[in-house]
Amino acid sequence: MTDRIKEQALDDYLKALFDTDKAAALRIVQQALDNGMSPESVIFEVVVPGMERMIGGMLSDNLVTLSQHFLASQIAEEVTDRLIPLFAVAPEVQGNVVIGTCHGDFHGLGKKIVIGCLRARMFRVTDLGINVAPERFVEAALSNHAKVIGISSMMVHTATGELGPKRVRQLLREQGLEEKVRIIVGGAPYRFHDSLYKEVGADAWADTAAEAPAVVARLMAEVLP
Repeated sequence: MTDRIKEQALDDYLKALFDTDKAAALRIVQQALDNGMSPESVIFEVVVPGMERMIGGMLSDNLVTLSQHFLASQIAEEVTDRLIPLFAVAPEVQGNVVIGTCHGDFHGLGKKIVIGCLRARMFRVTDLGINVAPERFVEAALSNHAKVIGISSMMVHTATGELGPKRVRQLLREQGLEEKVRIIVGGAPYRFHDSLYKEVGADAWADTAAEAPAVVARLMAEVLP
């Protein structure tokens, strides 16, 4: 397998993402496999870099749209789910995460993008959807043996409200789970107030979807086995 084949696959894949052409992107993935790239290489040398470049472009030059951003994460999810069973050695799952948009908030796009990034980095993710009650976050963390709860908020009043992360923190404390489960938050309100995540009871926040896997991995390393 030559580096040129890998580079061409990534270049073609990026073009498909910028064109928001899902069919073309999936066709390029299949061509890469047909040309001898392993499933592992396709994910870690095409799909993940493509997603990270898309997110980086959105932040640095504003030339990337939300639709392109979303498409990149959607394809990452789909391709990862399809190719993992084909790995020569089954990949080690980094851990379980439950994620949702907090109570009173009906914005789901940012959460979906984060899920794509996490799944591509071999986290097992349970998506709780939008407008999620605090109790549901904790119940799902327990039933899915998740070490991290991800809570998305796109509005200040849902981030800081009594049924947002603060209540999830209170429930963890009441149930003696604070050393076993961590909370990560994300969304627009946190970008304008760098200590807001602490004020709402979270352990950390991620500024972008691309940063989320590293932050989640760090939180998991802190949790008691």
